[in-house]
Amino acid sequence: MEFTEAFKQAGPCCFSPDSRFLAVAVDHRLFIRNVISLKVEQLYSCVDKISFIEWAPDSQYILCGLYKRPMVQAWSLTQPEWTCKIDDGPAGIAYARWSPDSRHILTTSEFQLRLTVWSLVNTACVHVQWPKHAAKGVSFTRDGKFAAVCTRRDCKDYVNLLSCHSWEVMGTFAVDTVELAGVEWAPDDSSIVVWDSLLEYKVLIYSPDGRCLQKYQAYESGLGVKTVAWSPSGQFLAVGSYDQQVRVLNHLTWKTFAEFMHMTTLRAPCNATIFKEVDEPLQLDMSDLSLSDNFARNIQDGCIDNSGERNCRVKYKVVDLPINLPFQKPVIDKPNPKQGIGLLSWSYDNQYILTRNDSMPTVLWIWDIRYLEPAAVLIHKDPIRAAAWDPTGGPRLVLCTGSPNLYMWSPAGAWCVSIPLPDFSICDLKWSLDGSRLLLKSKETFCCAAVIVQDLSDSTEEVSTSDDD
Repeated sequence: MEFTEAFKQAGPCCFSPDSRFLAVAVDHRLFIRNVISLKVEQLYSCVDKISFIEWAPDSQYILCGLYKRPMVQAWSLTQPEWTCKIDDGPAGIAYARWSPDSRHILTTSEFQLRLTVWSLVNTACVHVQWPKHAAKGVSFTRDGKFAAVCTRRDCKDYVNLLSCHSWEVMGTFAVDTVELAGVEWAPDDSSIVVWDSLLEYKVLIYSPDGRCLQKYQAYESGLGVKTVAWSPSGQFLAVGSYDQQVRVLNHLTWKTFAEFMHMTTLRAPCNATIFKEVDEPLQLDMSDLSLSDNFARNIQDGCIDNSGERNCRVKYKVVDLPINLPFQKPVIDKPNPKQGIGLLSWSYDNQYILTRNDSMPTVLWIWDIRYLEPAAVLIHKDPIRAAAWDPTGGPRLVLCTGSPNLYMWSPAGAWCVSIPLPDFSICDLKWSLDGSRLLLKSKETFCCAAVIVQDLSDSTEEVSTSDDD
């Protein structure tokens, strides 16, 4: 891997869909950088601090959400003199997003009073009353022709189908939910999944004409669904629950064909490889040092060197079974309990699922969908902040824990990469869509990493322990 120097950021950052540019917010300014050189190509100044940015799907436009104002500003990369400012008046703006055609902006007002579609072509606007959520509750078909918008009126949840050409409501149907939590089109656009709030375990599959194809309830009288994810092919639907299990439904019968349990103790027989993050002290010649006993002991343990810096490297160590995984018991007298499947994502080749049980925040599970068993379990010292699959389709993922290290896994093995930047702790990360770059964010800075593909299958040392890939 090759890393750039660190640059300042103070807000959202993201790659353009064509992977040519990187947008970086610094207070009220928006920097558009070239992905390869990180040279500033465009600089835009907004009227207030930038809370949110999103690229148009065609990479020609970018919007900035100024939610403290509240207002939305949009810019064109191909026409520097073009600008757009959206102010919804007293209704305010709680969230904004692009339509698939890159020529309309959808905004949700404060208190979910209305969803407004703003045209950048003829300045027309269309209103949808009573959207269910601000940032959630809207899903587009993959071909960009239709949108599903969740609404609520008269204490009942509905799904409205809108044409993305005319923005007319093509149909509306009620859904059997107590408090609808989300909606998502299937990748093949053949069905729509909606799920209920955490107080009611209910997953409902609907056809676009409003017919209920399946109602799925794994159990009753308990906290329900926490995460839902379609496989990229649309063949499977994974449902993560508060009971610390993932259930996978197939798209033919909508029945459960796999259940993945996150056990606190792993015992044989288990074919998963267990990787544990450990510190490896660097070897020092203690005979040449004249220090106090305590200070020398810290150096011998690999904690610090004679300049006060840590003197160890991080690596993965393969451990044997049985093993007890670090587990945190949820605090029952506080809201939003730290339990259930908080992270759930499919690899782009449909072969693997990554999960994180929030009661075990330092452990990442990787499940092999072909054999219906865990392929690997990665144990870390700190809670996992983010994890993302390579978007080009290869089963390769990266993750971060708020430490100065980047962690990677592929079917060949797992390894750690030390970031060669001072005081840089990775709090978030994103792939470019072409899979060639990684955006790594710390609290106030960011850097990019060029990903060099290499075959790790011939090097067992790199696969299990390398920190300088």
